[in-house]
Amino acid sequence: MHGATKESKCRLGRAVYRSGVTADHAESATATPHREDGMPALGPANPTLESGRIVIIDARPQAVSLDTSACAVLVIDMQNDFGSVDGMFARAGIDISMIQRAVQPTRRVLATARRHAIPVIYLKMAFRRDLSDAGPIHSPNLIRHQLLGVGTEVPAPDGSSSRILVRDTWSTDIVAELAPAANDILLYKHRFSGFFETSLDDVLKSLGVKHLVVTGCTTSICVESTIRDAMFRDYCCVLLEDCTGEPLGHGMSRSNHEASLLSIEMLLGWVSSSEQFIRAIEDKAQVPPCHDPSGRRLVPIHYVPLRERRHVAGR
Repeated sequence: MHGATKESKCRLGRAVYRSGVTADHAESATATPHREDGMPALGPANPTLESGRIVIIDARPQAVSLDTSACAVLVIDMQNDFGSVDGMFARAGIDISMIQRAVQPTRRVLATARRHAIPVIYLKMAFRRDLSDAGPIHSPNLIRHQLLGVGTEVPAPDGSSSRILVRDTWSTDIVAELAPAANDILLYKHRFSGFFETSLDDVLKSLGVKHLVVTGCTTSICVESTIRDAMFRDYCCVLLEDCTGEPLGHGMSRSNHEASLLSIEMLLGWVSSSEQFIRAIEDKAQVPPCHDPSGRRLVPIHYVPLRERRHVAGR
């Protein structure tokens, strides 16, 4: 199966997380070791999920506290079709520079998350080989993707055959710089939102996740769609603005990227950066649950009011 080699050791699709949750939304799945409580094992070299702590991330519109034992990092659609020079976007003449700029900050975030046993979940936009999940002939989803050549056979950089936005090909592999690690989770999606007809919600619930740190592309389409659906399901989302990119409106006086950031920080979640996330996670200070570094109790929805921002990052 072309393109599956690098990711064959990752948890793909709905690999069993709890009894009764089986593998689907992927053409293959690998078994994963489990602890006695039914949660996926993270391996002997990693601390357990229960060893989490409360960290405070400087963000807009307020600093936000996250419980690392109830947190996961989402990587949305950072795949070759969107972020590589031989991918679908670049072939269509679409500027991908802002997506490529998001790669290195995202790489640092993922390294930090893995060091602290925070689950990393990849979402990949991809269709079955017969495009049966792209929608009926009148579907806007199918029509829009046909304009970009969905299903078209194209050469991969190594000369092998690939197909635009089709599962298990080079086109839908994660870009090499962000290659998944063995304990990461990969899920396919066939619409803009990572929650639509996928197992993402089940996976998050099985891991006990309440807080999502979001990265990926593109900001105003798949990233914002996923954040909206996450918010509707009561997940608290923090988007790292330097770990996302959007070609639509790029270079205009007000871009789609900026509009999405504003919508997210005003109504849908919080906006921060890779630097702020890493600083908060790497901070060795232990914050008592439900309290900020000064000892003040945090409000139930886990954000730090503006009047208390002076306590964040040594202010």
